[in-house]
This record gives sequence, C-alpha cells and structure tokens, in this order.
Amino acid sequence: MLSSAKALEKAKKRLGEKAKKIIWIVRDITEFQPDTTFDVWHDRATFHFLTTGEQVAKYMETARNAVSGFLTIGTFSDNGPQKCSGLPIKQYSEEKLTAELQNGFDKIRCITEDHTTPFDTK
Repeated sequence: MLSSAKALEKAKKRLGEKAKKIIWIVRDITEFQPDTTFDVWHDRATFHFLTTGEQVAKYMETARNAVSGFLTIGTFSDNGPQKCSGLPIKQYSEEKLTAELQNGFDKIRCITEDHTTPFDTK
C-alpha cells in the first residue's frame, strides 16, 4: 500500500503543471489545524478509516471550520466490506452519513458506486 505522501507525489506527476493549482497536504486528519479555508474538500478515502466517535467528531469540527464551499466524501456503504487494505473501517448508510454532516453541510447528492479494486473485486 502506498503511503499518503507517495500517493500524492504520484498524483502530482500525473497532473503535471496543473498540480500547481492544488494545495497538497499530508497530515493526520485528527490533528490537522488548517490556517486557511478551502473552496473544495475532497475526501476519497479517509473518512471511513475513522472508527471512533472521537475521531469522527474531530474530523467534522475541522471540516466545518475549514470548508467554505463543498465537501465531497467517498466512503463504504452498509453493503460494502468491513475492512480496507486490512484495516477496519466504518460503514455508512446515506441517512447515517447525512446525519453526520448536518450542522454545517447540506447534502446535494449521494450516489452508490461499485468500486473495482486492483485485485478485480467489488
């Protein structure tokens, strides 16, 4: 499994010059204290690794204070796996995720997508 920093370096290379338009951050989200706000916060694979109420509360506090525009989260549904990369995850129904995001964010859309892994599983 790639570390976050290595994965971001790979993404930067793929984007080339466009990568300069993005603020790239590698931090422990439960300790992250941004000194700016973000128009777009894209979480493709972090939120579901937060398995305690304390971790989720810290994430949401940070996001509510730092996101001035849109927050998009990709997470596992109730029908998905219970682990990812060998680590335990927290699953979410649309209702549960919507409730977690209230008091700061309004749901625009929720979609369900089957993700095909590098091992060709769904």
